[in-house]
Amino acid sequence: MLKHGAVTALGAMSGTSLDGVDAAVVRTDGTAILGFGPTAYRPYRPEERATITAAMGCWPDQGGVEAAAEVVETAHAAALAGFQDVDLVGFHGQTLAHDPDSHRTHQAGDGRVLAEALGWPVVWDFRSADMRLGGQGAPLAPFFHFACAKWLGATAPLVVLNLGGVGNLTWVDPAKSAPEVENALLAFDTGPANAPLNDLMQARRGQPFDEGADLAAQGVPDEGILREVLADGYFLKLPPKSLDRNAFAWLQARVAPLSDADAAATLTAVAAACVARGLEHCPEPPQQLLVAGGGRRNPLMMEMLIERCGVPARPVEDVGLDGDMLEAQAFAYLAVRVARGLPTSCPATTGVAAAVAGGQISRPTG
Repeated sequence: MLKHGAVTALGAMSGTSLDGVDAAVVRTDGTAILGFGPTAYRPYRPEERATITAAMGCWPDQGGVEAAAEVVETAHAAALAGFQDVDLVGFHGQTLAHDPDSHRTHQAGDGRVLAEALGWPVVWDFRSADMRLGGQGAPLAPFFHFACAKWLGATAPLVVLNLGGVGNLTWVDPAKSAPEVENALLAFDTGPANAPLNDLMQARRGQPFDEGADLAAQGVPDEGILREVLADGYFLKLPPKSLDRNAFAWLQARVAPLSDADAAATLTAVAAACVARGLEHCPEPPQQLLVAGGGRRNPLMMEMLIERCGVPARPVEDVGLDGDMLEAQAFAYLAVRVARGLPTSCPATTGVAAAVAGGQISRPTG
């Protein structure tokens, strides 16, 4: 049993950018954020990244999945082992495939293995319950974003924007009493963000990402490709909605004739244009965009974001949050909500039929 009151939760996240494992501590009672604790980062080695990449798009029992899961479990155990005085762990695993239209999702990594390795209770498989009730299974961070807005003392609607491999936003009205009440939240994936750009950099330059937008800054976006992206049927769907990392894999073929710089500039602009289109769905314009994920470190992407959205955008660090650790912190927070039977998603965040608490808890034997 989880003790009453405030607890110390440790969350872990391995995102679609496949850079490594983020780990972070949150002190919470499952409703309010009471404090943030230490963090850690364990990068994937090139061979580990290659093993996971080879399994991307695969479902359980397909080739390469077992090897990818072993890498994920080993890397998470290493990233989390250095923490102390932890009551509970939130383990998201590595998403290999996500098909919300068919109500299927696949995260590599078994929480039972991690519970035995660490000796702490582990909450995992956060998405399945939501999908069984007709939800998209993603995004799951919005309930944490609501708590962050309360922690910041915000009073006007704002957007928390995560620019990882896929972009996703959470529109928050912090005046509401709880995240699951009507009109408190709206959340959805905006479209491709860093994944196409990172894939381009790896293929053409042997680099994991466009550091400092050095390459894209030398190029010019192809507006025709941008119009083609925004004409995709995904942008006609009303939120909530979510995407697989490779949903726009065809972009690589479209930018193939472009120079390296123009291709990078185009894919950088795609991320910003998708966010701008997404803001059209918000119940009312946000007063600000608080940006997390790797995209906030891309000065050109941030510049394009402000230009195309017409809303002030700044890294979440400007308000005292940690943009590198926000998703890991989210799963620490969500783990406590799961343990206490509190909802982790609702119709406005995933399209689920009713507010639901996802996840299962595995405890170490002995």
